[in-house]
Amino acid sequence: MNRKPTNILDYVGNTPLIKLCKINANKNVNVFAKLEGHNPTGSIKDRVARYLVDDAERTGRLKPGDTIVEASTGNTALALALIAKQRGYRLKIVMLRKTTPGMSDLLSTYGVEIIWCDPSAGMKGAIQMAQEIGLKENHCNTHQFESKANLLAHYENTAEEIIQDLPSVDMLITGIGTGGTLMGVGKRLKEYNPQLKVIGVEPKMGDQLQGLRSLEEGYIPPLLDMSLLDGRFIVDTQEAFETARNLLNLEGVFAGVSSGAVLSCAMKMANRVDQGNILTIFADGGWKYLASGPWKEEMEERLVKPDETAWW
Repeated sequence: MNRKPTNILDYVGNTPLIKLCKINANKNVNVFAKLEGHNPTGSIKDRVARYLVDDAERTGRLKPGDTIVEASTGNTALALALIAKQRGYRLKIVMLRKTTPGMSDLLSTYGVEIIWCDPSAGMKGAIQMAQEIGLKENHCNTHQFESKANLLAHYENTAEEIIQDLPSVDMLITGIGTGGTLMGVGKRLKEYNPQLKVIGVEPKMGDQLQGLRSLEEGYIPPLLDMSLLDGRFIVDTQEAFETARNLLNLEGVFAGVSSGAVLSCAMKMANRVDQGNILTIFADGGWKYLASGPWKEEMEERLVKPDETAWW
């Protein structure tokens, strides 16, 4: 088969949607997963980064030769790094010092300038620092936590792919991060099916799961509209890890542990309903977190300690 060569950014999206056949014990309920780890840099943030940059270019805030600025825990930074290389921009990322082991090495390899933020400032502090840097001449803050482009990436693309592949969805379960995925996909699917239940997943307060936020920490993403949610589900680190491990062992799907948190919620909800289709969104794959050692026995032993934090 002959295919015309195309730009790597053309391969953002159109990710697989699969049925999880072995891990779900309730045969009257179907559990599906959209595998966002199949995007070019391995996460759903490729969709968001492309929309953020396109919007900044279209509005004239980002011009040739400028520097993109963003606050990120890792995946958005990596996605922006790819686009920056493709379009000739420099990139500065504000990150908390307690971030995923190995992520800074990945970003440095891409030539990204990392500006470290004190963990005590939290994500709110990192966002404020990025806003200040973005005011400099020839700098552009893409504002992933508040830009409607984040939400539109999922409303216009992710959700439409889901409707095409799985027209009947009774429950959507995904993580609470920036709020973009939850709001964008949730809003569009509720328009398509007003009976849809939308469930947001967050870590237990004090736990850190890559890409997810506990709302109890005091920062509510501006994109998050709580009225759209039919429920919130809290998953602790150990439970998320164990579910991700089971997913790999039973289904052969190597997803990040935030996906384990989402799937853990889906498994519980599958036991509470009589029938229907539950859709989960796995935000990324697990490969980029191997440097943090979450799959090793020593990490499993550490996870049982309540004062430990997992960073994948």
